[in-house]
Amino acid sequence: MNRAAVVILNWNGMEDTKKCLVSVAGQKNAEFQIVLVDNGSLEKGTAEFLKTSEEKYGQSIVVLRNPKNLGFAGGVNTGIRYALENDFEYVALVNNDATLEPNWLAELIQTSVENKAGIATGLLLHADGKTIDSTGDWYSLWGLPFPRGRNMPASSAAKSGEVFGASGGCSLYSCSMLRDIGLFDETFFAYYEDADISFRARLRGWNVYYTHKAVAFHKQGATSSKIPGFTVYQAFKNLPLLFIKNVPLGLLFKVGVRFWFAYVLMFGNAIKNGSGWPALKGATAGAFYYLFHGIPSRFVIQRRKKVTTASINRHIWQDLPPDQTGLRNLRAKFIGK
Repeated sequence: MNRAAVVILNWNGMEDTKKCLVSVAGQKNAEFQIVLVDNGSLEKGTAEFLKTSEEKYGQSIVVLRNPKNLGFAGGVNTGIRYALENDFEYVALVNNDATLEPNWLAELIQTSVENKAGIATGLLLHADGKTIDSTGDWYSLWGLPFPRGRNMPASSAAKSGEVFGASGGCSLYSCSMLRDIGLFDETFFAYYEDADISFRARLRGWNVYYTHKAVAFHKQGATSSKIPGFTVYQAFKNLPLLFIKNVPLGLLFKVGVRFWFAYVLMFGNAIKNGSGWPALKGATAGAFYYLFHGIPSRFVIQRRKKVTTASINRHIWQDLPPDQTGLRNLRAKFIGK
């Protein structure tokens, strides 16, 4: 059985992907194969770049080509399907704008084995190494997921331990878990698909574990910044979908009241900041997917749930995300804290 497939998704990002490939190829003390997925890139020189990569890395790499852009979820699923079909134990997902320390993969595999984790994630720093991008993800009582520790000094990074979820940009997934819960939900396209798969894993009883010893560096926003309004559209489309699919019945009202209040206020804030049109388009698409994909998926996911609602509640962040200062200030006006 092969140990790990390291999936890198490229979409019009050759220069970043070249650096990422070098850092992945330099991983030590781990058995792995690189799976480079091109997501329908239109960037000039992509065909030559992919061919050169195949020649440079030989049997250490497999290059897969999607005919069009399938988003992050659909793109990485191409690589995941390859890993499942070829009997790998793990799939590591690495953003093409990320680079890894040489022991990153080995540390994640060891963490997964020692803690019987379905998902293992590490210390993801911003590109300069000074501040944190993520030390694992949380899902909050307000229905808003967020990366733990973002923008805090790297020196303050949490020590290893269990977390609610993991960033899809730099994490390791057990193939046994993926066969159990399914792949990334391609309806999300991009944003919060990693929160969704983490939530589904937890509902099925799989652990998610973080280790500070697996260090990576991320050039945040290198892909999404190429499309104006993309992040806003995807957020308003996907947040309701994440909520309705995964929040257990016993928490549905408790989380739902807060979530919809926050969602409406976020919509007003988007209008105030000049992003009203992508927010409206996202909310409209979100309503459609909520009814025709989210609710049907909910019945399947909740029926297969293996853990108690109390267990899920213990792993949920019992407050607003730290960066929600507007909501925090508004709440303080009403309840004084």
